[in-house]
Amino acid sequence: MTAAAAVRVAAGTWSVSDSRTTVGFSVGGLGGTVHGSVPCSWGELVVDAAGEPVRVRAEVDLTGLDTGIAKRDADLRRPRFLDVDRQPILSWSADRFTPAAGGGWVAEGTLSVRGTTAPLPLTGRVEEMHPDSGWLRVRASAEIDRTAVGIRAPAVLVGRRVAIEVDAWLVPGAGS
Repeated sequence: MTAAAAVRVAAGTWSVSDSRTTVGFSVGGLGGTVHGSVPCSWGELVVDAAGEPVRVRAEVDLTGLDTGIAKRDADLRRPRFLDVDRQPILSWSADRFTPAAGGGWVAEGTLSVRGTTAPLPLTGRVEEMHPDSGWLRVRASAEIDRTAVGIRAPAVLVGRRVAIEVDAWLVPGAGS
C-alpha cells in the first residue's frame, strides 16, 4: 500500500454526522472473534488555522451496542461488562496530537466508560475532504485492554485486547 498525501483540513469546528459515523470493535475469545458496532451519538473535532487538530470529543451510545446476537448484546450490557443501565454513554476526548506516518496523527486520549477512565490513544488520518459538499472523513484505530476499565471475565471466554475502528464523517458545525 502506498502512502497518500495528507489532506489539509479547513480550520474550525467539525461535528460528527451520526447517521454515517461508525464505531466498530472486535475481540477474540472462545469460539473465535466477535465483531460489533456502537453508534456515535455526538462528537466534534476542532482544527486550528494551520489545519492541525487541536481537540476532539466523542460520545458513544452503549444502548445501541450490536454484535448480531441479542443474547450476547444483553450480556455485554450487564454490570459485569459495560453496566449500560447505570452508565449508557462512553466518552473519549483528546487534547494532544503528535504526527504519525503517512500524514496522520496519534491522539493521546482518555476513555471514560462504566464510571472509570483509562488512557486510549487513537491513530488516525483524514481520508477525504470535500469542501464543496461540506464534509470530511476521518478513520482511526486503537486497541485497549478491557481490564483497564474494570471489565473482568475469564480471558479464555473474552479476550483482553479489544480492537476499535472509527469511521467518522464530519460536517462544519458551530461547536459547543
